[in-house]
Amino acid sequence: MNLFLKGIIVGIGAIAPGLSGSLLLVILGLYEKLINSIANLFKNFKKNLIFLIPLGIGIFLGIVTFSRLINFVLENYEIQTRLAFLGLLIGTIPLFFKEVKKKKKLNKKHFLLMGIAFLLGLGVLFSPSIGASETINIFQSFLLGFIGIGATIVPGVSGTAVLSVLGLYDNWLDLTSLNNIALETFIPAGIGVIIGGFLLLFLINKLLKKNYTATFSVLFGFFLSIIPGVLKCSKGNYISLSNNSITYIGIGLFVIGIFASYLFGKLSKK
Repeated sequence: MNLFLKGIIVGIGAIAPGLSGSLLLVILGLYEKLINSIANLFKNFKKNLIFLIPLGIGIFLGIVTFSRLINFVLENYEIQTRLAFLGLLIGTIPLFFKEVKKKKKLNKKHFLLMGIAFLLGLGVLFSPSIGASETINIFQSFLLGFIGIGATIVPGVSGTAVLSVLGLYDNWLDLTSLNNIALETFIPAGIGVIIGGFLLLFLINKLLKKNYTATFSVLFGFFLSIIPGVLKCSKGNYISLSNNSITYIGIGLFVIGIFASYLFGKLSKK
């Protein structure tokens, strides 16, 4: 039950704009165990399944259930919702940075890696949208699955923020909520999930074993650069703030989101 409930939290993080399911796995202390369980599935098959099944079911239910709610609030309260999740995302910065320096003291090389990753991330952030439409092609469908699974495997990389930047976030919500999904979208996205899952799992497992701190330094830099992506609408433009009650409510939710992330970090330690 404990793993199942944590899985729901991770699933919500995987679908919520700006958050990252993989980062929540790190905060909850489950990330390394998840990677090792999948990478070494057949070495201790029964024990790994007992860990993976309840966690996986929770993640799946969190994604499918919460995506419908996210779809609703984005359609009706987009400014307030995006500002609230921006606050949640910013609140995770100190939690993620603590993970970066967990195993080794940071030096100039690590900060240089952060800077390079940050600049590369900015390139993604300001790239033109390739989606922003109700119908998407096979390549875009493949990207949905690939980036979506990447949000669960690569810590700190918010798949929802990247999809927002590319203009594919609304399509991702339709896919995960199982809402009006055609086979020509579902099948390429499923292939993207499978290929992305195996490829990224193999890559991140190797990198973490070889140099944990350097890998997390790169991920942290990329994470910082795409934070503003949560404010990018499906049409490719950023939300506009005005001097009205909607903006004030959104700012209030933004502040609440920062404190909520901080409290969540405290609870995760316990």
